Amino acid sequence: MKSLLEVRGLTVELPTAAGWVRPVNDVSLSIGAGECLGLVGESGSGKTMLSLALMGLLPFGARVGGTATIEGSAGQLKTLTGLSEREWRDVRGRDIAMIFQEPMTALNPVIRVGVQIDEAIRAHETSLSSHEVRRRMLDALRRAAVPEPETRAQQFPHQLSGGLRQRAMIAMALAGGPRLLIADEPTTALDVTVQKQILDLLDRLRRELKLGLLFITHDLGVVAQVADRIAVVYAGRVVEQGPVREVFAKPSHPYTRGLLAASPTLERGKLTPIPGTVPQLTALPPGCSFEPRCTVRIADCVRAVPDLRTASPNHAARCILI
Repeated sequence: MKSLLEVRGLTVELPTAAGWVRPVNDVSLSIGAGECLGLVGESGSGKTMLSLALMGLLPFGARVGGTATIEGSAGQLKTLTGLSEREWRDVRGRDIAMIFQEPMTALNPVIRVGVQIDEAIRAHETSLSSHEVRRRMLDALRRAAVPEPETRAQQFPHQLSGGLRQRAMIAMALAGGPRLLIADEPTTALDVTVQKQILDLLDRLRRELKLGLLFITHDLGVVAQVADRIAVVYAGRVVEQGPVREVFAKPSHPYTRGLLAASPTLERGKLTPIPGTVPQLTALPPGCSFEPRCTVRIADCVRAVPDLRTASPNHAARCILI
């Protein structure tokens, strides 16, 4: 499959009182048109920071290394590293859009939902008439399965349920016609029924519109439902990636096996937690970052950071025991 997004050796460094840290460390991944890549890991593993790097929304003072390119609507490759803020404004919404984790804080509480979607359209289509902007705004709401879009467009975010607010965020993200959609834990604050509806909606939209979808979550059950491939992240690095079915059936990295053992299933009654916690970025182990928590570690694990090793033609893991 031809890649829509190609990330190679992406590194993000942030200044802290203890020195520079790398919440994103030498990350490489790709996403094709119409494909969903699930990005999985514990809190603090660098998932959201990676998405912010791809959106040009990093904190002030951040340093970015490596390369990231996306194929634009006209087929041209666009580089996503080293852009000015003016150049980023042309990319955001048109090439890449993001659905944030909590829509109540992402939406402006004192502006009507329809007006906020209008702004997303006008940012890239300044020549459109007011009538055309409204038509596209309502179309975006319908595409996001918002019932009674004319009525919902006139309402404020607090007048909508959690599920409708998330649908409004999806409509806003789609309004500019992006090719890549980043969903940062979009179902975290929703009940199970609404969560299923949002997941089905995102899955349908990426198939119909041929969107590349980067789905960020800590829930392996969600990944199994929506993703084609999975990338497991730990302490800023991708430690395993491959097709979802293969990784779940034959996980090659001890961290992935630990996540699966700690996830509830219908068959298994007892959960096995991973011992310890994610290390601080200012005090990473000299070798494998997971070594202090690993139950199968050996002496060589502390000597150097392992490279990604091939487990099968499309499956790789960062472990010397493969």
